[in-house]
Amino acid sequence: MASTAGPDITLRAWQRSDLPLLERINSPAMTEHLGGPESRAKVLERLERYLTLVESGIGSMFAIVDAEGGSVGSVGFWPAIWHGEQVWETGWSVLESHQGRGIATAAVAMIIPVVRASGLHSTLLAFPGSENAASNAVCRKSGFRRVGLVEIEYPAGSWMEAIEWRLTL
Repeated sequence: MASTAGPDITLRAWQRSDLPLLERINSPAMTEHLGGPESRAKVLERLERYLTLVESGIGSMFAIVDAEGGSVGSVGFWPAIWHGEQVWETGWSVLESHQGRGIATAAVAMIIPVVRASGLHSTLLAFPGSENAASNAVCRKSGFRRVGLVEIEYPAGSWMEAIEWRLTL
């Protein structure tokens, strides 16, 4: 799947060989708004969850690949239940060296039609940390509507203040 506007990126279904990317995304700077880095065991569990998501066909995770073929981030969507409503949830990460170029916004724009085409749920949600200006800007630029502040558990056992963003599909 290739971008038609903005940064020259493609999305590729998550693979076992993406473990090094997942490890780079797990740095202190990259997880500043997510409760900090996870243990090696948790990163390996995350890899397995991503692979299971891709294999299930219910949601997906993608590596964001730049024009040179390098993996520069991740984007995905998965089923969730929010206040009793079945929804899709999305999330993304772009390596520090590639931030500020519109890559996350382009990647989110690329998955929205995929999520919409699934026809399973009518809502896509995102929950960036309230202090994460860049990810909140991605939501705004991608057509999400800001709902308000919420407390969410992410990762498991850690609570954070986030902003709920909602896109009607």
